[in-house]
Amino acid sequence: MPWIEVIAPEAAKGRLKKLYGEAVQRVGKVYHIVRAMGLEPGVLETSFALYRSIMFSPRGLTRRQREMVAVVVSSANDCHY
Repeated sequence: MPWIEVIAPEAAKGRLKKLYGEAVQRVGKVYHIVRAMGLEPGVLETSFALYRSIMFSPRGLTRRQREMVAVVVSSANDCHY
């Protein structure tokens, strides 16, 4: 299993603490993938913006359909978050 340095939510400060707080508000915790991007808060902000752009677009699939696609892809990739 590879090891990646992360910043725990209780150690986060400033901009990262705010971003972690947004993650907690959205899903109730800070997933490991979010922690892995925590060393570069700008990357994490961009990732959050991309997620919002994809999941909340007014065109194409409904939000429910987008979530279903995400679940199927995650399952196919044996991803549990």
